[in-house]
Amino acid sequence: MLKLKRILLIAPHDMIHTAAFDRAQALASANGALLHIVAFEFVPALAMAGLFDPGAMAQAREGYLQVHRHWLEQQARFQRCAGLRVTTEVVWATPSLAHVLEYVNDFHADLVIKDTHHVPALDRAFHRPLDWLLLRDCPAALHLVTEARHPRPLKVLAAIDLSHLEELTQGLNDRILNLASTLAASCGAVLQVLNVSHWSVVGDAPRSLPTLALDASLRDAVNDAQEEAFDVLADRYGVEKRHRHLLTGIPHAVIGQFAQEHDVDIVVLGTACHHGFDRFTGSTAESVLNRAPCSLMIVKPT
Repeated sequence: MLKLKRILLIAPHDMIHTAAFDRAQALASANGALLHIVAFEFVPALAMAGLFDPGAMAQAREGYLQVHRHWLEQQARFQRCAGLRVTTEVVWATPSLAHVLEYVNDFHADLVIKDTHHVPALDRAFHRPLDWLLLRDCPAALHLVTEARHPRPLKVLAAIDLSHLEELTQGLNDRILNLASTLAASCGAVLQVLNVSHWSVVGDAPRSLPTLALDASLRDAVNDAQEEAFDVLADRYGVEKRHRHLLTGIPHAVIGQFAQEHDVDIVVLGTACHHGFDRFTGSTAESVLNRAPCSLMIVKPT
């Protein structure tokens, strides 16, 4: 079973205790992990002032950072009282993808947690928000928190994809179930697993076609193969039969509806790296994030 030893919480810059704080504390406590909280802080006006008076700017910047450090330490103090190992840092830098990824790599995080922020579709057409960029590039498992009614999750859903051979996705389904079962076991949560049948690989091509476009006999054979693979995976991770779900439809729509109807706290799903224009479009993870009924945890191939 996977071990979560180092959890990184990316805190918002406006010094507000958010749902991600509660979820990070709960998961760190449940897994006995180190929790490190980082905030990225940058004030363009202070940086501009430094062009004219570097000494005064440095003093003002240090005073600004000290306020934020004190606030983060207060949050950490409450968590240490609960027996957690918690460290904090405030970094003078913009929360850009490059800065965040550099920090994630330097910290060697097993899990990165941050609050998710809804961005209207029109804005996404011109600007890719950090959440979406992290979906694509974050090397560690990524937990995007929408809310935390239950800081320690009660229901975990593993959304797997059996439309491709495992070798094409580098064991992604195994990684999804490994992480989901770890969360469920450590938190005492119910683990459910869902596969949405909509796409099927034909021959050796790494592309997919709607199952409805296949010949009936071939479609039945594909569905039988997926059901068999589904049961093998579910058995491997001890998922009860009543918590196994094979549904049909558009994946992101079915996942979102299922999570809402079953009051799921966390959906664990995978995303693979795409190239060219497709790296920005067509991802089930991105589509679910845009309509997320609950918090998401994203897993990458090895």
